This record gives sequence, structure tokens and C-alpha cells, in this order.
Amino acid sequence: MANNLEIFGREFEVTDHLRDYVTKKVAKFDRHLGTIDEIRVDLSFVKAARNSADRYVAQMTVRGKGFILRSEERSDDVRTALDAALEKLSRQIDRFKTKSRRVRGDGKSTADVAPDTEPIDDDKSEEMPVIVRRKNFDLIPMAEEEAIEQMKLLGHDNFFVFYNVKTDSVNVLYRRRDGTYGLIEPRIR
Repeated sequence: MANNLEIFGREFEVTDHLRDYVTKKVAKFDRHLGTIDEIRVDLSFVKAARNSADRYVAQMTVRGKGFILRSEERSDDVRTALDAALEKLSRQIDRFKTKSRRVRGDGKSTADVAPDTEPIDDDKSEEMPVIVRRKNFDLIPMAEEEAIEQMKLLGHDNFFVFYNVKTDSVNVLYRRRDGTYGLIEPRIR
């Protein structure tokens, strides 16, 4: 497989049989989307889940040049949760492939102008107890319409940070309570 696959288990052990199952299923993504840099699969068991049908959680993140796709599903069986997350991610890949065929205003696709992405760095520092998680990510230049699509593909319901090509600045796209979108355009004084 040309991409980097990482499988993590929380509160239960990922067996070799389960690891082979995930590897076999994820290998199909390579055929559909050739620019995958990293695939991260987080499988966890939540003992204190409100509903026993939500005990196993399968979360998948696919990173590549110019995109990040993510899915999360829950079930009472780890394989069922994994299969549902894979199906959801497969639909996102099909949708992304359709959208990425469209070109930007300058004639270049998003994948062509995006810098190589680096993995998100989680820094849990005890020096600053107020900040419990810190993420670093590369901003990909895109139009507002592309930001809305990327926000939907990632499954982010609240907000999305992006570099706006039209205004040449960092913007925050957010979903309003009435289902419409808002855009924050910060200015430095």
C-alpha cells in the first residue's frame, strides 16, 4: 500500500486479525484516491456510553495533498462500527473526487496549489492548564464555495478555518442556527 496506515486502539487491544481486516478494507481507497498520504484509524471502546449500541467507536481520517476526509461511527460491535465508518468515508471520497474535478478561478485545482501537509501535532502541555489541546495544520488556499464543501466533507458542524483566495486572508466559516453560513474575516489593527 502506497500510503501510511496507522491503527490505534483505546480501551481494548487491536488483534492481528482485526488489523488485517482494516488493512484489507482501507487498501481499496488507494485505487479510488491515489494521492493519499496518511490514513489513521482510531478504534475505541467506551465503557460508560449512554447506549450500549454506541460502545465501539471507529474514527477514520484520510489525509492527502489538498484534502482531509474524516468519518466516525458507533455500534455495539467493532466491525459494524468500522464498516459503517468505511462506507461513510467511501461516500465522502466519491463526493470529493467529483468536486475536485472542478477548477479554481485561477485554473489550478486545489490539490495542485496545496502545500504538502504534515500530521497534526497534539501538544498536551501542563504549563498552560487552560489549553487542553493544540493543533497545527496547513491552510489550503481556496474559495468560499470550496470551504463550504470541505467543511461538509470533514463533518465539521460548527466551523472551518481556511485561507480565502479572493480576500488573500485567513477566514473562519461557521454554520448558523438557521442552517445558513457565516464568514468571519479578521482584520489586524
